[in-house]
Amino acid sequence: MPNTRQTDIADVLDVLERILDISEPPVARCRLLSSGFGPSHTLKTEAELTGTRACLGCGNCVDICSLLAREPARLQKTAQRTSLALETMVGTDCDRCYACVMSCPQVDTSIKHYIVKTRTVEQMKHLLERLGPTDDYYLDAFLEEAENG
Repeated sequence: MPNTRQTDIADVLDVLERILDISEPPVARCRLLSSGFGPSHTLKTEAELTGTRACLGCGNCVDICSLLAREPARLQKTAQRTSLALETMVGTDCDRCYACVMSCPQVDTSIKHYIVKTRTVEQMKHLLERLGPTDDYYLDAFLEEAENG
């Protein structure tokens, strides 16, 4: 269940659009635009995290990154599993697939829905431009999963 207090896209639209146009992983910036860690999340900790916007270090964004999947040697830069570490490993080579944002438990659902509704075509176009002829296996696996799913 998503956090009941969600960011109103109209309030952050200009900033969000600028963030999504930057060629670096946007997850940390999107997290800061969000309302913070919600009480409905299932992470069990002794500390009260409700409203926290600091990266929890769950590593979801690192695990889902398409660039790191294609270039795992970049993972050697750091053992950290934070959004800042993701920015360090990926830099301006980001695929702009926005998977990091989608996987972050601290980014509001309203922001995720906005990205899905407005950036899906751009995501595929940018990814196709970034992939070389030897990277076709990445798309083949995606298409095969879509057909069998």
